[in-house]
Amino acid sequence: MTEQQPYELVQRFAHFELRRYPAYVVAEIQVSATFNRAGNDAFRPLFNYISGSNNARQKLAMTAPVLQETGPSQKLAMTAPVLQSGPLPGSDGTADYVVAFVLPAGLTAETAPVPTNPEVRIRTVPGSLTAALRFSGSGSEAAFERRNEGLQAALVLAGLTALGPPRFARFDPPFKPWFLRRNEVLQDVEQPHPAAGTAGP
Repeated sequence: MTEQQPYELVQRFAHFELRRYPAYVVAEIQVSATFNRAGNDAFRPLFNYISGSNNARQKLAMTAPVLQETGPSQKLAMTAPVLQSGPLPGSDGTADYVVAFVLPAGLTAETAPVPTNPEVRIRTVPGSLTAALRFSGSGSEAAFERRNEGLQAALVLAGLTALGPPRFARFDPPFKPWFLRRNEVLQDVEQPHPAAGTAGP
């Protein structure tokens, strides 16, 4: 059973969950590819890292999700699955994406083994308040964009303010039938302010 990235469920809305993620550590790599290819292109060097391509020759557990977001890497929280988001693509449809494996809980950026591949980076991601919209099936760019549009509209209705770009999270390996795959759109949001006259959390 693949380890799942931990989080606290803050509130359930009609179309998404509001979660609080503690700080965590990722192994990440930047690739220039189409949205639909980025995860595949990044998978092998990241998988090699957790399989022992590091200075300690240490094997690390696979943690879901795999995360993908726009590159270059920014000081933005990433959330579990494989996440993907990106800038406007070039004329050939490619863009820079950062794809990340969440490392097992308990590891820090200081205690994680050093990658032998210099393109793989280890980074601590700060904790975040994150809206998550879960969907199954294809993880294509069109599917992500359609769900992201719905999530952004739902955030406006809920009075929540988005922070940074959305991320695409994948929870299942490529060999799992596409119609059974779990995916999520993740969007960090500002901490809502308590209404006047009410007590804070």
